Amino acid sequence: MTAIDVAIVVPNHNGRRQLGECLESIHALAYPRERVRTVLVDNGSVDGSTAFVRARYPWVRIHENGANRGFSAACNTGARLAGDAAALVFLNNDMRVEVNFLTELVGPLVDRLADCSSAKILSWNGEKVNYAGGGMNFHGIGFQKGWLETPSAAHDAEAPTLFACGGAMAITRACFEDAGGFDEDFFAYYEDSDLGWRLWVLGYRVLYAPRAVCFHHHSLTARSFPPEQIRMLQVRNPLLSIFKNYGEGALAPVLAASLLLAAKRALTIGGIGSEEFRIERTPSRPIGGLREHVVRARRRFGRKMAVPKLALADLVALGDVGELLPRLVEKREAVQRRRKRPDSEILPLFEDPLWCVEPRADYKRLQETVQDFFRIVDLFGSNGRPAPPA
Repeated sequence: MTAIDVAIVVPNHNGRRQLGECLESIHALAYPRERVRTVLVDNGSVDGSTAFVRARYPWVRIHENGANRGFSAACNTGARLAGDAAALVFLNNDMRVEVNFLTELVGPLVDRLADCSSAKILSWNGEKVNYAGGGMNFHGIGFQKGWLETPSAAHDAEAPTLFACGGAMAITRACFEDAGGFDEDFFAYYEDSDLGWRLWVLGYRVLYAPRAVCFHHHSLTARSFPPEQIRMLQVRNPLLSIFKNYGEGALAPVLAASLLLAAKRALTIGGIGSEEFRIERTPSRPIGGLREHVVRARRRFGRKMAVPKLALADLVALGDVGELLPRLVEKREAVQRRRKRPDSEILPLFEDPLWCVEPRADYKRLQETVQDFFRIVDLFGSNGRPAPPA
């Protein structure tokens, strides 16, 4: 393979503990060293990350954002600082890579088999798969194929995939810039599935490249944040993605179904019953006298209920979608104006569009109802699992 200039962008937030192994593995890559530059974009770390890297890895260019601007913005900043590199590689700070990782990852780009490629990601000890291609259900919740499976030949087939995992991916600079990079409104989570979907809409190709292998300490950075903050992003961002990327015929039914399912998930995770809100089940009482005063007093003091923060995160997420709507409409119009592929050529890459994210029977019933009423299955084929395009 002809070597091309590559910039490896490593976003970092308080990742000193894992940065050493990540950067050591980059330094050991079997790739012409003069053709690789590494950019660390630090999102306001307070753990001495940047001082550690400056002292131990002087070949790494460091950019300090001064605050946590999120994964999307950090990657976009790193891309702008990458000089004239023909390819951009985005690598999580909690990864280590095999020596031939870079050659195998950028090879499909050099050979013009794809415009974007994604590595095979294994657990840190290599005993489980973290990513062997990307898929999505119809309401925008992405998933990593092969998740926690034992590595096998089934994970070794090179194939088109809906999106490249943002923690270990390569993309040509021209493609990244033309597509507009990662959407910074996402901050973090699902920004990679959004970009991958958008690439297919714009006529580009994304390829799973299993011979590029890396190892992952899963969610080390995410664990440092309150779970309700992560939950909010994980509920909001799929809605942003489906709004931008579905074609005209699909958006309205999918969005309606998605909002109903989002509301149900909030009630489910919050354990919020409906009995207190059912006026038709309230027993009749005589009006007036001491009894009425007691009843009214109880109602005044009983107008609050404890709701878990995770459920409220869902409500905040839905509110965010409304707040972002004017800008979201502009983004959708920009994507759809440039559409090169119809939904019919892209949706087979979802792999499991009818995947149900909640195990409860009442949630499953609702999903089946909205799928039928809004004719979601018609978008994906009779079984919801059509074969990916050749």
